[in-house]
Amino acid sequence: MPSTTRRAFLSASAACVLGASTPCSFSLPVGIPLGLQLYSCRVALARDYAGTLQQVSAAGYREVEAAGFFGHTAGEVKTMMASAGLRCIGGHYPLVDLLKAPDETIAFAKEAGLSCLICASPSTPDPARPAAYPGGAWQYLLHQMTADDWKWNAEQFNRLGEKVKAAGLRFGYHNHTPEFRDLGGGQKGYDILLANTEPSLVTFELDCGWAAASGQDAAAILRRYSHRISLLHLKDLKPAPAGTEPSSRHSTILGQGVVDYAPILAAAKAANIRQAFIEQEEFDGPVFEALKEDLVNARKMMA
Repeated sequence: MPSTTRRAFLSASAACVLGASTPCSFSLPVGIPLGLQLYSCRVALARDYAGTLQQVSAAGYREVEAAGFFGHTAGEVKTMMASAGLRCIGGHYPLVDLLKAPDETIAFAKEAGLSCLICASPSTPDPARPAAYPGGAWQYLLHQMTADDWKWNAEQFNRLGEKVKAAGLRFGYHNHTPEFRDLGGGQKGYDILLANTEPSLVTFELDCGWAAASGQDAAAILRRYSHRISLLHLKDLKPAPAGTEPSSRHSTILGQGVVDYAPILAAAKAANIRQAFIEQEEFDGPVFEALKEDLVNARKMMA
């Protein structure tokens, strides 16, 4: 899939982010942990999974969310996370993969120590349709998803959510930009998913950056669906010319882009947010220097 904040204890935490050896955990004012979506350092993970986790820890993070495990077994993942002093909260999976082997995926997640499985991209009841679309399946998902497609996804989420809940884990859905495309009359896939999923089985992870890229008010979404959204992705965006395709927007260091996080974080305080993750998908300089700065800036936003 193409290129997918927190307050803190300013004086005490600064030493941790800048390199002190004592582990620190950064939280929202309401005590919600702030972690890192590991898609941010996917290139490094592919080269050296264990070593990259150590760098994530050294950057000040203690909670993470996975986006692939790069061929490692669940036991290896659990051991490497523990060695780095990290807690892997959950993992991202495309729906097509979840539907192929749900029991095996759930078993892997439990053995690796995850507490939730997040679907990070939708699918369709007829995979041949998006596969044959000009530009491929992702372009279909961006531009051609119908209301019926979204209702079908909601049905799959309910079924998966039931399996995941029975295993003692949580199931959720993470948005990109297709969910906010107008299907006619103001109807959007995001609203269809929320209206057709069972709250006890399916939670939502709101990616504030992709919502903003789609012209949505993330704070208003949080207020409207405060009882359904329990996870956040914090992503900032570079400026872009009017008319830029939402999915083509580029991310940057938190606080250096155009996403106004003040109202979003104010809404988050009153919502049912249990965990938030920083995600930066692209970098103009060293990755881990930027990720440290993301964390520092996130804390300033919450001061």
